[in-house]
Amino acid sequence: MSMLEVYFIAGTQDVPHGELLPILEDALQSGITCYQFREKKLSNPVEIEKLARSCHQMCREYHVPFFINDDVDLALEIQADGIHVGQEDMAISDVIAKCAGKMQIGLSINTFQQAVEAMVYEQLAYIGVGPIFETSSKVDAKETTGLDLLSAIRVASIDLPIVAIGGITTERVPAIRKAGAQGVAVISALVKSSNRNQTIRAMRRMDLT
Repeated sequence: MSMLEVYFIAGTQDVPHGELLPILEDALQSGITCYQFREKKLSNPVEIEKLARSCHQMCREYHVPFFINDDVDLALEIQADGIHVGQEDMAISDVIAKCAGKMQIGLSINTFQQAVEAMVYEQLAYIGVGPIFETSSKVDAKETTGLDLLSAIRVASIDLPIVAIGGITTERVPAIRKAGAQGVAVISALVKSSNRNQTIRAMRRMDLT
Protein backbone atom coordinates (compact mmCIF):
# COMPACT_ATOMS: atom_id res chain seq x y z
CA MET A 1 0.00 0.00 0.00
CA SER A 2 1.35 3.42 -0.95
CA MET A 3 1.23 6.21 1.62
CA LEU A 4 -0.10 8.37 -1.22
CA GLU A 5 -3.04 6.12 -2.12
CA VAL A 6 -5.72 8.24 -0.41
CA TYR A 7 -4.02 11.34 0.98
CA PHE A 8 -6.45 13.48 2.99
CA ILE A 9 -5.85 17.23 3.36
CA ALA A 10 -7.90 19.44 5.66
CA GLY A 11 -7.92 22.32 8.13
CA THR A 12 -10.65 24.22 9.95
CA GLN A 13 -11.41 26.24 6.80
CA ASP A 14 -12.58 23.07 5.05
CA VAL A 15 -15.03 21.76 7.64
CA PRO A 16 -18.01 22.96 9.71
CA HIS A 17 -17.00 24.71 12.94
CA GLY A 18 -15.44 22.33 15.44
CA GLU A 19 -15.66 19.32 13.14
CA LEU A 20 -12.04 18.81 12.05
CA LEU A 21 -11.14 16.18 14.65
CA PRO A 22 -14.36 14.13 14.27
CA ILE A 23 -14.05 14.18 10.48
CA LEU A 24 -10.37 13.25 10.66
CA GLU A 25 -11.10 10.33 12.97
CA ASP A 26 -13.86 9.08 10.67
CA ALA A 27 -11.48 9.36 7.71
CA LEU A 28 -8.78 7.47 9.62
CA GLN A 29 -11.22 4.74 10.58
CA SER A 30 -12.35 4.57 6.96
CA GLY A 31 -8.87 3.94 5.58
CA ILE A 32 -7.03 7.09 4.51
CA THR A 33 -3.32 6.40 4.01
CA CYS A 34 -1.91 9.84 4.90
CA TYR A 35 -3.15 13.12 6.40
CA GLN A 36 -1.90 16.66 5.82
CA PHE A 37 -2.77 19.39 8.32
CA ARG A 38 -3.32 22.48 6.15
CA GLU A 39 -4.58 25.30 8.36
CA LYS A 40 -5.60 28.57 6.66
CA LYS A 41 -8.26 29.91 9.03
CA LEU A 42 -6.82 30.06 12.54
CA SER A 43 -4.29 32.82 13.19
CA ASN A 44 -3.28 32.17 16.81
CA PRO A 45 -0.07 30.09 16.81
CA VAL A 46 -0.96 28.51 20.15
CA GLU A 47 -4.35 27.36 18.83
CA ILE A 48 -2.78 26.07 15.63
CA GLU A 49 -0.14 24.07 17.49
CA LYS A 50 -2.70 22.61 19.89
CA LEU A 51 -4.92 21.48 17.03
CA ALA A 52 -1.95 20.13 15.06
CA ARG A 53 -0.83 18.10 18.06
CA SER A 54 -4.32 16.65 18.46
CA CYS A 55 -4.41 15.66 14.79
CA HIS A 56 -0.91 14.21 15.04
CA GLN A 57 -1.80 12.10 18.06
CA MET A 58 -4.91 10.78 16.33
CA CYS A 59 -2.88 9.82 13.25
CA ARG A 60 -0.37 8.02 15.46
CA GLU A 61 -3.17 5.94 16.98
CA TYR A 62 -4.13 4.76 13.50
CA HIS A 63 -0.52 4.43 12.27
CA VAL A 64 -1.12 6.94 9.46
CA PRO A 65 1.63 9.43 8.44
CA PHE A 66 0.98 13.01 9.56
CA PHE A 67 2.20 15.88 7.36
CA ILE A 68 2.07 19.62 7.96
CA ASN A 69 1.55 22.07 5.11
CA ASP A 70 4.06 24.93 4.76
CA ASP A 71 4.97 25.46 8.42
CA VAL A 72 8.46 23.97 8.76
CA ASP A 73 9.00 25.26 12.29
CA LEU A 74 5.74 23.74 13.52
CA ALA A 75 6.51 20.44 11.80
CA LEU A 76 9.90 20.29 13.54
CA GLU A 77 8.49 21.40 16.88
CA ILE A 78 5.89 18.64 17.09
CA GLN A 79 8.00 16.05 15.25
CA ALA A 80 5.59 15.54 12.38
CA ASP A 81 6.15 12.64 10.02
CA GLY A 82 6.41 14.99 7.08
CA ILE A 83 6.32 18.52 5.67
CA HIS A 84 4.69 19.57 2.40
CA VAL A 85 5.62 22.85 0.72
CA GLY A 86 4.52 24.70 -2.38
CA GLN A 87 6.49 26.58 -5.00
CA GLU A 88 5.89 29.94 -3.30
CA ASP A 89 6.79 28.77 0.19
CA MET A 90 10.28 28.35 1.66
CA ALA A 91 12.81 27.32 -1.01
CA ILE A 92 12.89 23.54 -1.25
CA SER A 93 16.68 23.55 -0.76
CA ASP A 94 16.17 25.33 2.58
CA VAL A 95 13.40 22.92 3.59
CA ILE A 96 15.68 19.98 2.84
CA ALA A 97 18.52 21.58 4.81
CA LYS A 98 16.24 21.88 7.86
CA CYS A 99 14.18 18.72 7.59
CA ALA A 100 16.04 16.00 5.69
CA GLY A 101 16.66 13.01 7.91
CA LYS A 102 14.04 14.19 10.39
CA MET A 103 10.88 13.78 8.33
CA GLN A 104 9.56 13.08 4.84
CA ILE A 105 9.33 15.99 2.40
CA GLY A 106 6.72 16.63 -0.29
CA LEU A 107 6.72 19.39 -2.92
CA SER A 108 3.90 20.84 -5.03
CA ILE A 109 4.44 20.80 -8.80
CA ASN A 110 2.37 22.85 -11.25
CA THR A 111 4.46 22.60 -14.43
CA PHE A 112 6.66 20.13 -16.28
CA GLN A 113 9.73 22.30 -15.72
CA GLN A 114 9.16 22.22 -11.96
CA ALA A 115 9.00 18.42 -12.13
CA VAL A 116 12.32 18.33 -14.00
CA GLU A 117 13.90 20.61 -11.41
CA ALA A 118 12.57 18.45 -8.57
CA MET A 119 14.50 15.45 -9.88
CA VAL A 120 17.75 16.74 -8.41
CA TYR A 121 16.40 16.53 -4.86
CA GLU A 122 16.76 12.89 -3.90
CA GLN A 123 15.45 13.74 -0.43
CA LEU A 124 11.89 14.28 -1.78
CA ALA A 125 9.45 11.57 -0.75
CA TYR A 126 6.97 12.58 -3.45
CA ILE A 127 5.65 15.43 -5.58
CA GLY A 128 2.08 16.71 -5.45
CA VAL A 129 0.94 17.45 -9.02
CA GLY A 130 -2.00 19.66 -9.87
CA PRO A 131 -4.54 21.02 -9.76
CA ILE A 132 -5.47 18.26 -12.21
CA PHE A 133 -9.08 19.45 -12.46
CA GLU A 134 -10.88 22.56 -11.29
CA THR A 135 -11.29 22.72 -7.53
CA SER A 136 -13.23 24.90 -5.11
CA SER A 137 -11.22 23.74 -2.08
CA LYS A 138 -8.22 26.03 -2.68
CA VAL A 139 -8.85 29.71 -3.35
CA ASP A 140 -5.26 30.09 -4.55
CA ALA A 141 -5.37 27.14 -6.95
CA LYS A 142 -3.29 27.46 -10.11
CA GLU A 143 -4.50 26.84 -13.66
CA THR A 144 -5.52 23.22 -14.12
CA THR A 145 -2.92 20.87 -15.55
CA GLY A 146 -5.24 18.05 -16.66
CA LEU A 147 -3.93 14.50 -16.99
CA ASP A 148 -1.41 15.55 -19.63
CA LEU A 149 1.12 16.78 -17.07
CA LEU A 150 1.05 13.45 -15.22
CA SER A 151 1.63 11.60 -18.48
CA ALA A 152 4.41 13.96 -19.57
CA ILE A 153 6.24 13.48 -16.27
CA ARG A 154 6.14 9.71 -16.66
CA VAL A 155 7.11 9.77 -20.35
CA ALA A 156 10.16 11.80 -19.34
CA SER A 157 11.13 9.02 -16.91
CA ILE A 158 10.78 11.27 -13.88
CA ASP A 159 10.20 8.53 -11.33
CA LEU A 160 9.38 10.51 -8.19
CA PRO A 161 6.20 9.18 -6.56
CA ILE A 162 3.20 11.35 -7.50
CA VAL A 163 0.06 12.27 -5.61
CA ALA A 164 -2.46 14.06 -7.82
CA ILE A 165 -4.58 16.88 -6.40
CA GLY A 166 -7.43 19.08 -7.58
CA GLY A 167 -11.03 18.17 -8.33
CA ILE A 168 -10.55 14.52 -7.42
CA THR A 169 -13.65 12.32 -7.49
CA THR A 170 -13.95 8.54 -7.32
CA GLU A 171 -14.89 8.47 -11.01
CA ARG A 172 -11.66 10.20 -11.98
CA VAL A 173 -9.28 8.00 -9.97
CA PRO A 174 -8.74 5.26 -12.60
CA ALA A 175 -7.62 7.74 -15.27
CA ILE A 176 -5.39 9.56 -12.78
CA ARG A 177 -3.61 6.37 -11.78
CA LYS A 178 -3.36 5.17 -15.35
CA ALA A 179 -1.63 8.47 -16.18
CA GLY A 180 1.05 7.68 -13.62
CA ALA A 181 0.05 8.85 -10.14
CA GLN A 182 0.53 6.59 -7.11
CA GLY A 183 -2.43 8.17 -5.37
CA VAL A 184 -4.82 11.07 -4.97
CA ALA A 185 -4.99 13.96 -2.51
CA VAL A 186 -8.52 14.88 -1.53
CA ILE A 187 -10.27 17.56 0.48
CA SER A 188 -13.91 18.08 -0.52
CA ALA A 189 -14.43 14.51 -1.72
CA LEU A 190 -13.98 13.30 1.85
CA VAL A 191 -15.17 16.30 3.89
CA LYS A 192 -18.50 16.34 2.04
CA SER A 193 -18.89 12.57 1.70
CA SER A 194 -21.96 11.08 3.40
CA ASN A 195 -20.12 7.74 3.63
CA ARG A 196 -16.34 8.16 3.90
CA ASN A 197 -15.74 4.45 4.21
CA GLN A 198 -17.47 3.84 0.90
CA THR A 199 -15.72 6.77 -0.78
CA ILE A 200 -12.25 5.67 0.36
CA ARG A 201 -12.88 2.04 -0.54
CA ALA A 202 -13.90 3.16 -4.02
CA MET A 203 -10.76 5.27 -4.42
CA ARG A 204 -8.52 2.44 -3.28
CA ARG A 205 -10.09 -0.37 -5.28
CA MET A 206 -10.85 1.19 -8.62
CA ASP A 207 -10.30 -1.14 -11.59
CA LEU A 208 -7.50 0.53 -13.53
CA THR A 209 -7.80 -1.59 -16.65
